[in-house]
Amino acid sequence: MTRHRLAAALLLILFTLSGCANGPGFTLNPQELYALPKLPAKYTELNGLLTEILSGGAEYAAPTSGSNIQSVQLIDLNGDGREEAVAFFRNPADEKPLKIYIFSAEDDTYRQSFRIEGSGTAIYSINYVDMNGDGRMEIAVGWKAAAELQVLEVYTSDDEETHPLVRTDYVKYLTFDLNEDGQQELLVLRAGQNGDGVADYYNWQDDGSLVTRSYIRISSTMAELSQQGRVRAGTLSNGEPAIYVSGVTDQSMAVTDILTLRGGEIANVVIDQTTGVSGEISPFCSLYPSDFNSDGITETPRSIALPTGPSGDTAYRLIEWRQFDRSGDSVSVLRTYHNLDDGWYLRIPDAWTNRFYAVRTTSPGEASVTFCLRDSAQPFLRVSALSGSGRDMRAVRGNRFIIGRRTETIYTAELPDSSVARDFSMTEEELRSAFSLIIREDWLTSDN
Repeated sequence: MTRHRLAAALLLILFTLSGCANGPGFTLNPQELYALPKLPAKYTELNGLLTEILSGGAEYAAPTSGSNIQSVQLIDLNGDGREEAVAFFRNPADEKPLKIYIFSAEDDTYRQSFRIEGSGTAIYSINYVDMNGDGRMEIAVGWKAAAELQVLEVYTSDDEETHPLVRTDYVKYLTFDLNEDGQQELLVLRAGQNGDGVADYYNWQDDGSLVTRSYIRISSTMAELSQQGRVRAGTLSNGEPAIYVSGVTDQSMAVTDILTLRGGEIANVVIDQTTGVSGEISPFCSLYPSDFNSDGITETPRSIALPTGPSGDTAYRLIEWRQFDRSGDSVSVLRTYHNLDDGWYLRIPDAWTNRFYAVRTTSPGEASVTFCLRDSAQPFLRVSALSGSGRDMRAVRGNRFIIGRRTETIYTAELPDSSVARDFSMTEEELRSAFSLIIREDWLTSDN
């Protein structure tokens, strides 16, 4: 649970529960068991302020996307150690129906500090980031202005009011210290005038403003980016920061741009000078750039078809994970076999390259992948996902051994009793080290 969700949950608890008294001389009055709980004074005041807004015709309108999706959120915006309350409403009768109220905590009470208003159908997202390093949170609001239009507004604030910094159409955005000056800049992805994708790079100025420093065309359209696309902050192989922009085409091809700074201007290190778009294109495999091997450098996945077996078995795919430098040159650091259907992957030894194929078979309560040598079609490893009743007994049947578990699934490996398996495959210890469960990224990430 994130800090903001925890805070909201605590606020809810405070609105529904009271503390217990205990100690010498305490006498329980049975009538008190039927009394309404008594709230701390400041939450009573806050509840009253929220109720007053609701009685004026408003309704709660929590953000619909991102990490902060509660109707009331607690966050220390000004760095004084006390959490402000941020509440989200819609009042259809007003010219600007969408409202964000900020209430400051003062001793045992709350007071309204300021309000942000917007037009549109919904508050799409809210994000709190100390972008300029002054100890105060900037507030980034995504408004759902229309079915196909989102508007981003970034505000800075003092104790009494907000000051707008940026207003722009957008599909996705990211705050990140790209120039390594200790401040977080802003990258906005939006549609250009001709429908092409554009990345705007905003940088801080000496007067405290946040303005567009440069922009660049990106390879994906906003339609390709908005659905399954991702924008990630990462690191090049030489340690420089970079932003990885991945879109998915209608033909299920993943297109990745890698953006960094050159001479203070935003640049794409994987641009193909002939086509004018990224050279990083491969079949989409539901994987995105990440620090996959936890070495501090971002790896970009490329999907490679495995050879088919002698009977024309389904061609499953390897994933090659590559690191890029600022010149766009890459080096392969590892390969994995990803079984998305059963939720696991296996790191592939270099000795296996171009020497095996894989066959997946299923039966009730069991899905297995058998790895076979291309030359002889002999199996040398089988990995199975066991579910249903009796899976614990089936997991140790024959020469199977357990390599992973989920709540209702047991994963086993099996080394066929043959010289091929003994000479070519891994040991039990090596298999357990090379095997991992897939954690679905859709459950871990969300858009701003």
